[in-house]
Amino acid sequence: MIDEKISAGGDGAVEQIRRAQENSMLSTKDRGETCRDQIRAFLASNFYIADADALDSHTSLLDQGIVDSAGVLEVIGFIEETFGITVEDSELLPENLDSIQGIAQYILRKQN
Repeated sequence: MIDEKISAGGDGAVEQIRRAQENSMLSTKDRGETCRDQIRAFLASNFYIADADALDSHTSLLDQGIVDSAGVLEVIGFIEETFGITVEDSELLPENLDSIQGIAQYILRKQN
């Protein structure tokens, strides 16, 4: 049955299964750290942050001018593609998308 689902779902299904297996092997703390690292790397490469490691996980991305309203759309695309979740309109809230920590917590909640 799993093979049928994989065949029917194509590469996307295989990727989702791989992510689920990797995530299930990590503790919540490790998953949070990994998630924050991926977000930080995305921000560094897409929003030209010179020293992303120095960026505090709780810093407001909007208030600091790191991400603007168009950038939020890029962040949403990254979340959906990288973590295999759908960001619903009702979830477009500052507490979910305004800091590395907020984004990571949102992703972990959606994955559980």
